[in-house]
Amino acid sequence: MARSQILAIDAGGTMTDTFIIDENGEFVVGKAQSTPEDESIGLINSAKDALSYWGLELGDELPNLLAGVYSGTAMLNRLVSRRGRRVGLVVNKGMEDNHRMGRAIQSYLGYSYSDRIHINTHHYDPPLVPRDLTVGVTERVDMFGNVIIPLYEHEVEKAIQSLLDKGVEAIVISLLHSYKYPVHERMIRDKALEMIRAANKDIPVFASADYYPVRKESHRTNTTVVEAYAADPSRKTLEQIDRNLAKHGARFNLRIMASHGGTIGIRSNELARTLVSGPIGGVIGAKYLGEKLGISNIACSDIGGTSFDIALITQGDLSINPSPDMARLVLSVPLVSMDTTGAGTGSYVRVDPNYGNLTLGPDSAGSRVGVCYPEGGVDTVTVTDCHVVLGLINPDNFLGGEIKLYPERAYEAIKKQIADPLGLSVEDAAYGVTELLESQLRNYLESMILGKGYSPSQYVCFSYGGGGPLHTAGYTKGLGFEDVIVPAWAAGFSAFGCGAADFEYRYDKTLDINVPDRADARTILAAGKELQASWDELMEKVADEFSKSNYSRDDVNFRLYFRMQYQGQLNDLEIEAPIKRFRGVGDWEKLVRAFEDTYTRVYAKSALSPELGYSITSAIVRGVVEVAKPKIPEEPLDGETPPSEAYLGKRRVYWDGRWIEADIWEMEKLKPGNRIKAFSILESPATTFVIPFGFETYLDQHRLFHLKEVR
Repeated sequence: MARSQILAIDAGGTMTDTFIIDENGEFVVGKAQSTPEDESIGLINSAKDALSYWGLELGDELPNLLAGVYSGTAMLNRLVSRRGRRVGLVVNKGMEDNHRMGRAIQSYLGYSYSDRIHINTHHYDPPLVPRDLTVGVTERVDMFGNVIIPLYEHEVEKAIQSLLDKGVEAIVISLLHSYKYPVHERMIRDKALEMIRAANKDIPVFASADYYPVRKESHRTNTTVVEAYAADPSRKTLEQIDRNLAKHGARFNLRIMASHGGTIGIRSNELARTLVSGPIGGVIGAKYLGEKLGISNIACSDIGGTSFDIALITQGDLSINPSPDMARLVLSVPLVSMDTTGAGTGSYVRVDPNYGNLTLGPDSAGSRVGVCYPEGGVDTVTVTDCHVVLGLINPDNFLGGEIKLYPERAYEAIKKQIADPLGLSVEDAAYGVTELLESQLRNYLESMILGKGYSPSQYVCFSYGGGGPLHTAGYTKGLGFEDVIVPAWAAGFSAFGCGAADFEYRYDKTLDINVPDRADARTILAAGKELQASWDELMEKVADEFSKSNYSRDDVNFRLYFRMQYQGQLNDLEIEAPIKRFRGVGDWEKLVRAFEDTYTRVYAKSALSPELGYSITSAIVRGVVEVAKPKIPEEPLDGETPPSEAYLGKRRVYWDGRWIEADIWEMEKLKPGNRIKAFSILESPATTFVIPFGFETYLDQHRLFHLKEVR
């Protein structure tokens, strides 16, 4: 048998999925409950579950692994729950209240549209750094990087000492326009480190110019604070996972899924890039699978226990958001553009006491999936409780039968909390919850696609996540997608994406390079020299990060990017440079042509405005080291009729006001070419795929289910 090569991990809020790939590209998926108190426990259990399908032991296979890739929610949870370090902040004198005040948008981030338009609902969360731990020093640099007021060095020691006296556990330095002139921040940094050493303390210091040298002061400050507050402390969690894997024989250096779509090492300088890692894996997996199948337009949809995540891949490209928001904070980390709503299979279901209508989430039961869960601890009804009562989920087959669910508990809770207040039967109330969820998800998915100027008919919808196949038919019904695909390994698809991601570091730097239309050669060459100098600087940073994992500069494929806009316009575009190095006027013309080709696709050819001139707003370098990737299954086609050994019998299911007899199939025993008609439920240890009336599904040679609406 082939040896295992890659371990890909997706530690979600409810379940931990592992995806193990062997040297032939074959893979197996494992699943176990997440263990937030020590994520390595759930990870080890999930890896053991995966290897059991190959009849292998964890201790025998871990030494064979060449790489391990992690994605999880521990860091984001630390930020959301505000359980981070005690951080001190050094800013310009007179700007001490800026972090506390925040951007106005932070007062309504994460709100529904109805709440956004009513200002009385808006509120600011407490700042990560309280006002009494924020100090100011005198200096001023203008937006062009000119020193207007030099740094008052005699104020620095007093400011740092005041923070040390208050027992801070980390110090962040963020001065106005330091991305243009970093000298003052680094002077404060060096003085702080000197004082910390003299005091015999171990306190890290984070200068924003060393971490996120980009425009937008509040974004840059927030991001550097998050690095000190939540990201850097999470390094200990990652190191613990690394150590526990090593105890079981692993010899690789653990990597983490980063927000820009690549993976980075746990010793990376900028760990805040990994705040959102799990959902990113699914999008990267969809892109990789789409490339293999020749599908260039993909609508990614991922339902887990806590959220519904969607993203678009258009013409094979992912959109990168350079200023995303997370945990009600605006940040400066490049993030694969995604939309998320707090509606998953573990979402709490309540009757609004004011209006008497059903509400879903945004909070959820997490790893304790509902009232039906055996250990208890959950008192509020969840969507999963409704699945169990309706008969959609086999309570004896949760996680392959490792955990038994209790339908009677769910029944009583739904009756008391939902059905009786609404004057409905328990079954109608539970069915209404699933209908409401699917309606919300359908509207959310459609509005996201239409809002970007596209139509669902232009896209193939990929549905995955542990809860995706349960609701795929419901939330895609009537939208008219070109195709709807559910991978047989849908529950571990985000982990699959982690395994398909390259080892990649990305660094950005803000620029202000303005070149008029039809500029002379001297102006163009000066602009090119500044751009190339920034690329060279960023390549050094990328190479330094790879050196921590024992890769030399020659091992790295450097890809150059830039962000450009027409002068005076508000929005820029990120484009991969069609050159390896800027050498002359001809290279500038290539950059402009690449920008205008992208501009035409995003907007319209008639919107081209070269007469305005061009602005390069950022230089970007992505360094990539190729790694082994999973092989897409390729099996011979069988007939349309499923084998008899795949048939598990019938089960009563409540559907649209009546009890019906549903055909139950074991997903793993179905053969490529099989066609399954309604009403059927395909069961797997990790997920459940519902084929309702009006639908049928076909399993292709890649073990991908194609869901079709039929008349």
